[in-house]
Amino acid sequence: MSDFKILGISGSLRADSHNSALLRAAQKFQPGGLDIEIYEGLRDLPPYDMDLDTPENRPAVVADLRRRINEADGVLIATPEFNYSIPGTLKNAIDWVSTDWTKQEGLPLRHKPIAIMGAAPTNFGTVRAQLALRQVFVWTESDVVVKPEVQVFRAHERFDADANLVDDMTVDLLRGLLTALKGKVEKAEQNR
Repeated sequence: MSDFKILGISGSLRADSHNSALLRAAQKFQPGGLDIEIYEGLRDLPPYDMDLDTPENRPAVVADLRRRINEADGVLIATPEFNYSIPGTLKNAIDWVSTDWTKQEGLPLRHKPIAIMGAAPTNFGTVRAQLALRQVFVWTESDVVVKPEVQVFRAHERFDADANLVDDMTVDLLRGLLTALKGKVEKAEQNR
């Protein structure tokens, strides 16, 4: 059996993002059986526009993201925290992939296994951002991993100068999260 396809999305556009580094660490430390592809198109997504949100009118970059999520067995999101919540760019992406106004396409995020993690330089990490993101996924009826929670606080102390994750406790939590995500994907596969 081939590896399960996981689409990794960083909610940060910053070149030296700890959240993007956390996704790369997920690729490195995954427990086996997962093929984690990191999505690079978040910056290119236009602001959500309901008038364009139909199969024939969607911008190509939006159609591509929807296709990637549909084809993925699961989604892994690394989010920073902005103003006690998730970044607008990440929420915008979710808005584009959470609809089916024509009732013909299906909902890409519905029942999709999803794992959430985040890194921040503060002492509280991304606790509030992850809570806000979990609320969004209640609406989309996504199958979100509940535990373990991966909230990388004081992130600048957990990555080296080359953006490699070097904190053993964080590596263990990350492996646990990915193992739980793999379990949800396997269960979803059995129920098909």
